[in-house]
Amino acid sequence: MQAHFISIGQLSKRTGVAVSALRFYEEKGLLHPLRSGGNQRRYLRSDIRRVSFVLIAQKLGLGLSEIEDHLAQLPEGRNPTLEDWRRISRAMREQIDEKITLLNRTRNQLDQCIGCGCLSLTKCQLYNKDDKLGLKGPGPRAVLD
Repeated sequence: MQAHFISIGQLSKRTGVAVSALRFYEEKGLLHPLRSGGNQRRYLRSDIRRVSFVLIAQKLGLGLSEIEDHLAQLPEGRNPTLEDWRRISRAMREQIDEKITLLNRTRNQLDQCIGCGCLSLTKCQLYNKDDKLGLKGPGPRAVLD
C-alpha cells in the first residue's frame, strides 16, 4: 500500500478513537476503508480529518445520522478539497448557530427562572407566576422558546 494509506491502528492512535469505535463508524457508513490484499482495512490519511469531524460534530450534539448526511457530501477515494469542507461548513452553520444561541440562553438563564414549572425560586414567582409559561408547552420554556 502507498504511504498515503494508514492502518486502523494508526488512525486510532492519531485520532484518539478506539479501534472498536472506528469499526462502528464503518458499520454506520461514516468511514469507507479500502482493503489490502490480506483483507486489512486501509484508510486514506484524509480519514483522520473525517474522524475528527465526527468527534467535533458529536461534541456539538449532532446524531450519527446527521453526521452521516454531512459526510455523504464528501468524495470517496480522494482527499476532500477545501471547497468540499466549505460546503459542509455552510450546511452546518445554521445548526451550530442555533446551538450557540441555546447555550448562551441557558448560561444566562440557568440561575434564574427557566420556566420549568417548579416555582421553587423567588424569581419563578415573578417571571412565571402560577406557571403561566406552562401554557406554552412542556419543559423549560424560558430557555427553549
